[in-house]
Amino acid sequence: MPGSTMDSELPVEPQSLKKLTFKSVKRALDLFSPLHGHFPPPDPERQKIRVSHKLNVEYAGVEEISAQSQPNAKSAAQDQPSAPSNALALPGPESIRDQPKGGGQNELVIGPSVQPKGGTEVAFSGKSSALVASHVSSERNLSTAAIMERIPSKWPRPIWHSPWKNYRVISGHLGWVRSIAVDPSNTWFCTGSADRTIKIWDLASGRLKLTLTGHIEQIRGLAISNRHTYMFSAGDDKQVKCWDLEQNKVIRSYHGHLSGVYCLALHPTLDIFMTGGRDSVCRVWDVRTKAHIYALSGHDNTVCSVFTRSTDPQVVTGSHDSTIKFWDLRNGKTMATLTHHKKSVRAMALHPKEESFASASADNIKKFNLPRGEFVHNMLSQQKTIINAMAVNEEGILATAGDNGSLWFWDWRSGHNFQQAQTIVQPGSLESEAGIYALTYDMTGSRLITCEADKTIKMWKEDETATPETFPLHFKPPKDIRRF
Repeated sequence: MPGSTMDSELPVEPQSLKKLTFKSVKRALDLFSPLHGHFPPPDPERQKIRVSHKLNVEYAGVEEISAQSQPNAKSAAQDQPSAPSNALALPGPESIRDQPKGGGQNELVIGPSVQPKGGTEVAFSGKSSALVASHVSSERNLSTAAIMERIPSKWPRPIWHSPWKNYRVISGHLGWVRSIAVDPSNTWFCTGSADRTIKIWDLASGRLKLTLTGHIEQIRGLAISNRHTYMFSAGDDKQVKCWDLEQNKVIRSYHGHLSGVYCLALHPTLDIFMTGGRDSVCRVWDVRTKAHIYALSGHDNTVCSVFTRSTDPQVVTGSHDSTIKFWDLRNGKTMATLTHHKKSVRAMALHPKEESFASASADNIKKFNLPRGEFVHNMLSQQKTIINAMAVNEEGILATAGDNGSLWFWDWRSGHNFQQAQTIVQPGSLESEAGIYALTYDMTGSRLITCEADKTIKMWKEDETATPETFPLHFKPPKDIRRF
């Protein structure tokens, strides 16, 4: 009993809140870890009883030693309204909001053993501070893992996909193949290269149909309109050109970029398109009048990826300054800036059906929701290379291509990496020329076309002979779901 001669002779050893927390966590793990898998689903009443019992067991030996130095502390504590039955009440001279900031004021002092009055409330007193903990049903306010209720992982299980294999290699370019676009009719596709030419290939047979010349530097961006017979190209020569596919010649040029143009995207419903380049600006052009509508400035470095949609945000850009910006096309201003990446955002992919997109950087691949840009999660593996291009089809298969020739396939919903392929350089090429610079799916999503540094174009398709038995799904949900 407090106040007896035996207890008064015992030394009072002060302990910090951090040390007390670690002790409580260790005891809780020793008690409950082996039985964790047998817990029934969380029940509010059961959790309430369990928390009250643990508070009584863990903190029954805490004594308010500052009562003698502060004679009015007890009366002040009695005047205050009582806390909920399963709350930790740490009374003091005033509330925590009125406390001045300073170190060493929130330490707990352990004294002789004393039984708490009421059974479910325990009083603590520090040097000169007061803490009132909120209701324990809120996990955010719990200070120890001992009181937290463990929740089973609800991470979505990935859908089984067949592995992809390379079935065709197309040669013809004399330089790195830097860009690609597929015709909306799904009969041909075009590629732009560092040899300053645009080549048009038959999608079914892979044969060369046409070669277009006009650029004087490598071609980094290509797009084919689904509303007109136009093809657009952009390159390091600062030029943006519009090609008439009925005449196979340039009919318009768009002047305004101060440096090389790295990316290009057509608006799905309006007669406008966007280009981004090394001048750190995304420029909006009118297709027919060649008018320069907007210069979307705000990035601090090269704009290397862009996509457009028909609803807000209509323009999304990724840059070497490691940010992603949403743009208001009506006013030409920034709507939002995403700063989740730590390195250059070189590639982005908009899902064809869902309101979401993915962005790739050397640090990670991240998924965001539209239109507000809420972060969803990181992909569950890390490619650990510079990712130059990515694409996703309607079946939810995300393909990412790296600078080291790695081609990884992901399940969109869960972020699980189900295949890691490696491109093979052609005979006569260096091993360092195994990089992939651009990739895209065809209109059906059943064929994947990659543009590579060994001057070839490779076509990939699903392995029809694979089964879940021959290609099993090795999936482990993440242990700490709060990381994502």
